Amino acid sequence: MSHTAELISVGTELLLGSIANTDAQMISQGLSALGINVYYHTVVGDNPERLRSAVDIAKGRADILITTGGLGPTCDDLTKQTLAAAFGLPLEFHQPSADRIADYFRRLHPTRPMTENNLQQALLPKGCTVFDNDWGTAPGCAFQAQGVHVLMLPGPPRECRAMFTHRALPYLRALSDGTILSRTLKIFGMGESSVEAMLRERMNAMTNPTLAPYAKEGEVELRITAKAPTEPEAQALIAPVEAQLRALLGDVVYGADVKNLESAVFALLKDRGLTFGAAESCTGGLIAKRMTDLPGSSAVFRGGVVSYTDAVKHGVLGVPQELLAQFGAVSPQVARAMAEGARRVLGCDLAVSTTGVAGPDSDDRGNPVGLVYVGLAGPDFCHVKELRLGASGRAGVRNRAALHAFDQVRRHLTGLPLD
Repeated sequence: MSHTAELISVGTELLLGSIANTDAQMISQGLSALGINVYYHTVVGDNPERLRSAVDIAKGRADILITTGGLGPTCDDLTKQTLAAAFGLPLEFHQPSADRIADYFRRLHPTRPMTENNLQQALLPKGCTVFDNDWGTAPGCAFQAQGVHVLMLPGPPRECRAMFTHRALPYLRALSDGTILSRTLKIFGMGESSVEAMLRERMNAMTNPTLAPYAKEGEVELRITAKAPTEPEAQALIAPVEAQLRALLGDVVYGADVKNLESAVFALLKDRGLTFGAAESCTGGLIAKRMTDLPGSSAVFRGGVVSYTDAVKHGVLGVPQELLAQFGAVSPQVARAMAEGARRVLGCDLAVSTTGVAGPDSDDRGNPVGLVYVGLAGPDFCHVKELRLGASGRAGVRNRAALHAFDQVRRHLTGLPLD
């Protein structure tokens, strides 16, 4: 049976824009991986009448309803009360949850007595499946009524993510006959519209597995989702589709089920025992930041130089002053000298460089916004790639330039053309 879900996020702070609704993003990604369709997101303030109205609408158009927030001990935490009433269920005191809450306070706040209102969190709909909260105080729960599966999760993102992963996902998997499995191909170098145009007829004709593109920041994902009685059977459905897509798309596919492009580059460098460094101008340390976000990156990443001014390009990286004077900082000649200088200064096997115009205006030599040069230097070569990234905004130019730098390393290490 195919399921449809609706997410209701409860909290006035979400409506006011005080915090971002990261819970909904995370849950939608998890539901998509299970093959559960999400058609609506609703955000409601801490108001029982408006929440009741949203629930009444949702249960008429979805068979899975997931709420986040409103499970705490204060007077505005009314999600359980409202949903129980909407589905005609009484609330019952759940002693094991009360004991867990009391133990939580004894362990984390031994000198502070637990206030009585915390026990409000142990009131749960009669007959529900209780989701123990090992990451906070408020338990979650799930029940089925009126043809709808209702799941309630706490709002704080750290708790919500853990509760969804370790409590809600097993419950949701049990609703499906068989196994739903997804595999995601990661693409850099082809836009979403081009990918969709190439694959439109194929995607429309597919039923099991299904294929769906997702635009990321500067990248594209292709998710293949199959349903079968067992995981090996689902894998067998996915494998030929993946092979066909790789053959069709070619070298713009940089991996499958990898987190991002820098993760793929990190794995290639580590596998080959090579080190890497960066000289950055227009990207302002973004390449170094993304590398050092990866656990264990010190095994391959030697460091980076943010050479934002000509004085640093010359004084630290050794870019000849005559190159800067003749060609300007945004030039292939300077990009080459920066990459070679970074490799020498940092003592690494491979080094990238970025120099360009991120905007919002052209530079003093009239170079347009979006013109970027990416250099890649190795022991016996140095290659410079010119990019015309257009007026995609300052952040967009910097992000795409960093991605191109990583892609140049990937291409070199896998024997692909650098242009």
